[in-house]
Amino acid sequence: PPTNSQPVAVATLLQSIKGDAQALSAERNHRISLEADPTLLLKGSESELRSAFSNLVFNAVKYTPDHGEVHIRWWCNEHGAHLAVQDSGIGIEPKHLPRLTERFYRADSHRSRALGGTGLGLAIVKHILNRHRGRMKITSDLGDGARFTVILPMDVA
Repeated sequence: PPTNSQPVAVATLLQSIKGDAQALSAERNHRISLEADPTLLLKGSESELRSAFSNLVFNAVKYTPDHGEVHIRWWCNEHGAHLAVQDSGIGIEPKHLPRLTERFYRADSHRSRALGGTGLGLAIVKHILNRHRGRMKITSDLGDGARFTVILPMDVA
């Protein structure tokens, strides 16, 4: 677990990430929405969680065509705390899903390079989630957007 573990106000963190994502989207005019439980705190490293969560949100913006939608949701249930990032983008072929978190793996190397990706983002996300005892579920179909769901244990602060 992270050494600098403390209560993180994830809803506030996500509000800030949403602002950064809107700046990243700029004239591409994505509709970015956020639905977050303000009372749900998470014990962890704020800087690491910011890095992981912003990576997922910025990827959604990058891979979603102009005027598309990105929806960010933060909630909890009996399985833990959840962050879901859903986009209306081009989607990912199911055969690529199991390998997306491998270092340097690219589902579409030509497009990734054009968008400035290093192929490390999701590997870093996975590493941070492991340090926070979390996991990630990725669901997508080609042409039908993608949904990245992070599940973290509830060490409620």
